[in-house]
Amino acid sequence: MKELGETTVVKKKGTRLRAAGLAAMAATLAAGALAGCSGSSSEQSEQSVLRIGMLYGSADNESWFRQQYTDTFEFTHPNVNLEIVYANNYNDMRYSNGEDQKEQPDPYDKMKELLTGKNPVDVVMVDYYQLQRMTQDGLLQQLDPLIAKDKFDISDYVPTVIDGIKAAGDSKIYVLTPTFSGSALFYNKKIFSDAGVQPPTDKMTWNQVFDLARKVKGGTGEKQVFGLTLNRWSGGDAFNDIQTYVAPLQLKMYDDKGEKMLVDSGPAWSNAWDTFLKLYKEDVLPTQEKIQKINEAQQKAREKDKSISSYPNQGDLFSSGNVAMTIGDYNYIMELKNMKDAAATNKSMKAIDWDVVTVPVFEEHPDVGGNSYLGQPMGINAKAQNPEGAWEFIKFLNGREWAKLKSRSTYEIPSRAEFIKPIDGMQYNIKAFYTLKPVPPTSSALEALARSKPGIYEVFSLGQQSFQQALSGKMTAEEAVKDWATKGNALLAKLKTNPKGEQGGSTEGGAVEVLPAG
Repeated sequence: MKELGETTVVKKKGTRLRAAGLAAMAATLAAGALAGCSGSSSEQSEQSVLRIGMLYGSADNESWFRQQYTDTFEFTHPNVNLEIVYANNYNDMRYSNGEDQKEQPDPYDKMKELLTGKNPVDVVMVDYYQLQRMTQDGLLQQLDPLIAKDKFDISDYVPTVIDGIKAAGDSKIYVLTPTFSGSALFYNKKIFSDAGVQPPTDKMTWNQVFDLARKVKGGTGEKQVFGLTLNRWSGGDAFNDIQTYVAPLQLKMYDDKGEKMLVDSGPAWSNAWDTFLKLYKEDVLPTQEKIQKINEAQQKAREKDKSISSYPNQGDLFSSGNVAMTIGDYNYIMELKNMKDAAATNKSMKAIDWDVVTVPVFEEHPDVGGNSYLGQPMGINAKAQNPEGAWEFIKFLNGREWAKLKSRSTYEIPSRAEFIKPIDGMQYNIKAFYTLKPVPPTSSALEALARSKPGIYEVFSLGQQSFQQALSGKMTAEEAVKDWATKGNALLAKLKTNPKGEQGGSTEGGAVEVLPAG
């Protein structure tokens, strides 16, 4: 079992098979890499070590990581020995018992050891949700001076990427990432055409999209059409959908000390709840009860028509034609394409004619919206032993040649706009995935609070319960929010003496770019 900081050396493999496999990929990159070399031949032939640190890893996934990020660099830089080090071993967590898990230290603290210990790493593969904390702790070297010195052009980095990076670094650049993934509003062209309604456009406000959704809803039984869902899965939670909706507003549930609920300090939360309650009651958004009725109607249709053995896309209301618009990630495109291809021979499948626009925005934040995921942010350790080599590695993976190779990906998008293109020659509004700026990350104060009081996540459960009371008609939106505040304050008081809470708490939150935790 590997201990903290144990090294895995990426050894050179001289087999013809490996060389042939890398040659095609490296050919484009080699010229640029060699052109950037300077100095004497003895300097170029001198061996150097470059240590790459990751938050999580194991021998099991190391091969994948090398293929994705280091093989080609190694092929074009034969004088560099790469050492891959990870702070937290996946297998330690996978095979540990309950007691071991309770005693596990903060993963961030273990990562910090890799950066500040006796043999610090050079390159840091950063988890985006920890980027702000790492920059504030002074663990990363600022990249702006290096970018300017080498005239490393990042002018074509899309707003979703560069603004997301700067938002976590106090308007400075501490990491770069070659790829990202974003979200967009998918819409069914036929539903809008049949209803005689103009489809959505980029940068529409939420209220405008809600109005469109009201115009296209209709039908009954298995063919009932809802106007909108905030995620493609019918099993989505209404309360979580509201969190997605309010994320750009950065509404707080509680104060930075976790001592007082803030949801009733103004009308924002109750207004959001009231908006969604009306949308559910108008059948613009589907409730779980309505979704169940669709499933039952589809079951009856199968019983009548024996040729329909199943609904392969059941559970995905958009691809089944039961919702006009939905918010989906970039990788949803390939699923829709695969469904369309399958529909040619499978009677149970429905081919959807679709396109995308930007996720809806608020009038007060017209350029912010949607969930974004930065593929693999990478930075330089402030205490790097080989900072020059680290910068060369980062430039290599974030250069134009690498972006061109990554443009073929079906699940990630190159950070450089020059190489962004629709998948497999398809026609859709790909700019919708990167036009908007991402929602700012959670403040470090709220992250620290979640670690010191893991039981504070129970506030979410209380919110779900209160919203359900309003959805069932037992409370108004304003009454439900006040109920949430009252129960939340009682919980926060208990957390002063029992920070883990009654459910034991959780220190593993979701990616902060989805929603500020407070």
